[in-house]
Amino acid sequence: MDLSKIIEKKSGYARYMYQEIRYICTKFEKRGPGSKGEYQACQYMGDVMKRLGCDRVEVEEFKENPKSFFGWIYITITCVLAAIALFLIGVGVGGALSKILPIIGVILIVFGLVVVLLQFGFYKKAVDFLFPEETGHNVTAYKAPTGEVKRRIVFNGHPDAAWEWPVNYALGGVGFESHAIICAVGAVFYCVLSVIAAIFAIKGQDLSTVFHIGLWGLLFVPFEFGLYFMVNWKRIVDGANDNLSGCYMGIAILKALQDEQIELENTEICVCLTGSEEAGLRGSKAWCEAHPDAFKDVPTFIYSYDTIHDPKYLLVNYRDLNATVKADKDVSDLFMEAAQELGIVCKKGMVPPLGGATDNAAFSQAGLRSTGITGLNHKLESYYHTRKDSYDNMNMDGLADCFAASVKVLEMFDNGAKQ
Repeated sequence: MDLSKIIEKKSGYARYMYQEIRYICTKFEKRGPGSKGEYQACQYMGDVMKRLGCDRVEVEEFKENPKSFFGWIYITITCVLAAIALFLIGVGVGGALSKILPIIGVILIVFGLVVVLLQFGFYKKAVDFLFPEETGHNVTAYKAPTGEVKRRIVFNGHPDAAWEWPVNYALGGVGFESHAIICAVGAVFYCVLSVIAAIFAIKGQDLSTVFHIGLWGLLFVPFEFGLYFMVNWKRIVDGANDNLSGCYMGIAILKALQDEQIELENTEICVCLTGSEEAGLRGSKAWCEAHPDAFKDVPTFIYSYDTIHDPKYLLVNYRDLNATVKADKDVSDLFMEAAQELGIVCKKGMVPPLGGATDNAAFSQAGLRSTGITGLNHKLESYYHTRKDSYDNMNMDGLADCFAASVKVLEMFDNGAKQ
């Protein structure tokens, strides 16, 4: 199949994406994870895909605890602040307390760090049960070929939007990440100092120097306390780039095929929009749990898009979820080859530590052949998870280039590449 006519019209389809994204941002409620707005967007985009020729469109519910993803903040920071207080009391008062309280503080800090590592580092459901349950939604649309299904390509995005990160809005990614790093260093500082204090106390050594070092460590306290306000629960951003841009990459391809009256003979196209990615990939994880045997009947490639914005940062992420999950090499390579053939700038990379994840991570962990495509600077910019992520801050060139490369991927895959 030759899809060059569609590729030539990439700017027009970028404009289509922009218009649709603006409509969703202005007509529906805010799309927080598990919210009514997320459901409205899923229903709307499902109806759009029906009109674009999809034979089957399914909107499915799943249960989740959205605020648990950042719930580690309250657990971890409370543990760290309590440990600092125990250190100062134990070492300052002396006696038996200097042997006991610092050790209790070490236990609290280690527990808090384990919680953040599981919940935010690996996206596990370590403390989900402590938070209110909500209902999230996924929408999956299928466009069947004219003949037997011999292969399948899936375009994935997440319809939900993030709670605002005030520090990133005020100071940008450098300030946001520096704040988090300072807090981590502060926690480790008091953990080590508490161990030293307990050892000195047990050996009967003088604790005055350790105590004075601990007092200097109080400089960390304002930063630790400030992390309580890392997330503004009262403001949901528009999420035009993150991640309606990813949702509409597949939808725009469906529209282009319909506009050109192109039907594929043996390739099934699926657009899978998985909700509540901003709550820790909860929608994609739920989708994989609900469909354990899906997409395993024929060769299936999944492309998970997230924040398609700046064309100079178009990236195929060969590793995901804070660099802990490996993407499928063939799926990743095919996108790189498609972009190269069109002369589109696209780089190999990964979602780095502290960079979060795309829904590709959940699909890859479930054993599916998947990769993550992003179009943002992983050194976070001020529009990421802030009110600046609005429809009037989208990049037409970024959308157009990613769309063109994705259509080329479809063409090459339909012609048997990498299978």
